[in-house]
This record gives sequence, structure tokens and C-alpha cells, in this order.
Amino acid sequence: PTQYGLEMHLATMHKAVVDFDPSAVIIDPISNFSSGSTAMESSAMLTRLLDQLKGRQTTVLMTNLTSGGKAIESTEVGISSLVDNWLLLRDIESNGERNRGMYVLKARGTAHSNQIREFLLTDRGIHLEEVYVGREGVLTGSSRLAREAREREEARARREEAEGKRGALARRQQALEAQIAGLRAQFQAEQDDFRRCLKEERAEKDRRQEEQSRMKRSRKAAPPAAVRTARARGATR
Repeated sequence: PTQYGLEMHLATMHKAVVDFDPSAVIIDPISNFSSGSTAMESSAMLTRLLDQLKGRQTTVLMTNLTSGGKAIESTEVGISSLVDNWLLLRDIESNGERNRGMYVLKARGTAHSNQIREFLLTDRGIHLEEVYVGREGVLTGSSRLAREAREREEARARREEAEGKRGALARRQQALEAQIAGLRAQFQAEQDDFRRCLKEERAEKDRRQEEQSRMKRSRKAAPPAAVRTARARGATR
């Protein structure tokens, strides 16, 4: 930023854009333009640059460094109204450590989340962590890891408890089924005994009826002697 003035920087970037015709331009950071000029001059210069790039339909990514003691939701050059999307990066200090957070401050014309996402700088680039919201609020860093580990342990304990209850219920079911089978066998034996008694009673009843019928037939076939004598006398007369 100290090599040229704002006009020379603007002319140099205009020429580079025309020569290379890039699909994306990154300016990192725009806050350095205000080191050798006023905020109004830097804003005017960046407004002209953005007007050129938007006219060429070129994607622009600009970074801005915030100073301590100032509102982080603002820029020194004051061009927030010119950008379509604004991502805010911030440090989150908790439990003796500093973690990195990111959230969407502005997304023109689109719906977006209002949650802070933790991001990590890894060997494979930037990795966004899933949002963790617990009873304590949004947790990041080791607090999030500790809470997730505790929840995994609690989930494992609940699974083991559920498995134990499932096994106890299965054993209880087996015992009840065995008891039911025994009661059914006992009921079947009693039912068979009852049927046998009914069969014997019918047989006895049939035997008595047969005996009575036989006795009636025998009486009709051989009448008493007095009756035979009286019949004989009547026949003589």
C-alpha cells in the first residue's frame, strides 16, 4: 500500500484485470488502503474498482482486518452496502483457549443461517465443524469435543441399559410362555378327563337303559303264574 498512491493502485489493477481477464479477483486486505489515505478516499477508490469488476461480471473476494476496540461488524472503508455477501470471522475465547468462528452477516437476496460455525485450519484446508448447540449454548473447541464425548458415553450407557431391559423382557417372555404352555397342558389334561367322564356316564346310562329294556321284554314274555291260572280258568268257563 505504500508503493503507490490510490490512483496508481486503481490504474494498475484496472490494467491487470483487462490484461488477464480473470473470473475472480481477490484483494487481501482492503483495510491496508486506508493506511496512507483517508477512509473516504479509500472508499471512493474501491467503489470505482468494484464498479469495473461488476461490469465485467467478475467475482470479487475482499478481506478486511478489524482493529481492536472497534465494532467487528463494520469496515474502515465503509463499503458494506456494495457487497452481496459478508462473512464474519471472529475469535471465540472460552475455557482457556481461542477458537475460530464464522457466520454469515449478510447474504443479499438469499436466506442464510444465523448460527456461528466453528472452522479449523487443517492440513487439507479449512474444515467447517457441525453446529453444536447444547444446554450451555454453542460450544467450540475442547468444550465441544468433551461434550460430544460425554453425550456418546451417555448414549452408549442408554443403549446398554436398553439392551439389558430387552434381554430381561425376553427372558420374562420365555418364562411366561413356558408357564402358559404348562397351564394349557394342564387344562388339556383336565378337559380330556372330563370328556372321559362324560363318555363313561353316557355308556353307563346306555347300559342301564339296555338293562331296563331287557327286563321289560322279559316280563312281557313270561307273565306271572297267577295271571296264567286266571287266564286258564276264564278260558274253561
